Amino acid sequence: MRVLLDTNIFIYREDDRPLSEDLQKLLKTLHEIKADQLLHPLSLDDLEKDRNKTRKGIIISKIKAYPSLKAPPNPEGDSKYLETVGYGTTINEQIDNGILYAVYKNAVDFLITEDKGIHKKARRLGIDDRVLLINDALDVFEHYTLRKETIRPPALEEKYIYNLNLTDPIFDSLKQEYEKEKFEEWFKKISREGRKCWVHHREDESIGAILIYKVENEAIDNSNPPFPKKLRLKISTFKVTHVGHKIGELFIKLSIDFCIKNGIEEMYLTHFTKPEDRLVELITEYGFYKAGVNYRDEDIFMKELVPERKVMEGLTPLEITMEYYPHFYDGKNVKKFVVPIYPEYHSKLFTDYPNRQLKLYEFFSKFIVEGNTIKKVYISHSRIMSIKPGDILLFYRSRDRKEITSLGIVEIAYSGIEDSKEILKIVGKRTVFTRGEIESMKKPILIIMFRHHFHLKNPLHLHELKAKDILRGPPQSITEIKNGSYVKIKEEGGIDERFTVD
Repeated sequence: MRVLLDTNIFIYREDDRPLSEDLQKLLKTLHEIKADQLLHPLSLDDLEKDRNKTRKGIIISKIKAYPSLKAPPNPEGDSKYLETVGYGTTINEQIDNGILYAVYKNAVDFLITEDKGIHKKARRLGIDDRVLLINDALDVFEHYTLRKETIRPPALEEKYIYNLNLTDPIFDSLKQEYEKEKFEEWFKKISREGRKCWVHHREDESIGAILIYKVENEAIDNSNPPFPKKLRLKISTFKVTHVGHKIGELFIKLSIDFCIKNGIEEMYLTHFTKPEDRLVELITEYGFYKAGVNYRDEDIFMKELVPERKVMEGLTPLEITMEYYPHFYDGKNVKKFVVPIYPEYHSKLFTDYPNRQLKLYEFFSKFIVEGNTIKKVYISHSRIMSIKPGDILLFYRSRDRKEITSLGIVEIAYSGIEDSKEILKIVGKRTVFTRGEIESMKKPILIIMFRHHFHLKNPLHLHELKAKDILRGPPQSITEIKNGSYVKIKEEGGIDERFTVD
């Protein structure tokens, strides 16, 4: 992106004062998004005419680090343009015309100026959305920055690559796959770029899991087939050696959440696929598919966060959530249930819930395993028999908050299970209950395997649920609600309709 800066944004009545806070913030943002910041040669020529040498020197000191726009287009001879903006009867007007012409001819993407005359001319040309005041530019360009962070457990840190130990054993297999010298050069390169990663350290400080990521806005042209330029999240390194903690699922969940919060609609990774490859099994379970092969003969696995609607036509509700997670079907062909859950179990099952009270042991690099998962388990004494794959679960946190907080989609429900060994076999590490608690439970029980999709942007309190005739009182057990009631929850709760299919 190329942004033209008019020198008037640096000029004040008191020219020796520092840059304004808004301008400093804007320039920092432009630097963060790697925009080319340019000055028009006409601006510099105009500045040279200033007879106040002190003021001129101060302003030049503020802008001397910015490069000039090379070979700027000249409006002379473009009668259509000049008739629209005016030919200019003064030198200043002609300079303004020349600066604005760079935007008109697409030599730059944006112009930032405080000159009201230039803004007026831009409106006549129909390019006023690309000619911005400082405050307008702040609003526009802050959308390009990736500042919305994901909620992650304390045991998983976000770190700069340069703070990692390149000799850590977790990198040994990668050095073999990519050749030791090439991998180490790449590692040094991304360190210098200020790249980040999510990393988990074991108690001995060795790395137990790491995901190195990069936001790209470019074509993937060294592959078969090539892929056009697009904003994507590239997962450069995805490796877990500390198994048994569902960290792989946690990485996928964080990556998807990162993309959603930052307006990224596609993500991918490259991988040397092996027989019975556990990574491939994991990522394909959540909608990654083999899309091509790169020049190193690595498979390219792509996941589209916002695919075309037609690709989901004809799929069952369960197939939609399995193949296009986090999309889900929420039309009239699935039932909707409000599911009560105690606060202590809610906190363990949904560890990414905003403002959750952390457990003490989480601060000592310990995971709540069931909280890391996308695929979770709910256990109940409910005798309900009508829950089917694809149905929607709306979790109601009882006792303290008394509100619907989260949404999940049923994969499968097991009813009437009485044998503790069978229960443990089904739930594995995905339940909030311990082995002892399961063995002492009153049987039979209902087991619901579900995928967690979203937390409601605006949780709905019991008062509101009653006022809108969704519930009559606090739910004591799993309660089916009408589709119309669900629609109210969807609208009031702020469920993102980009990911719903009906």
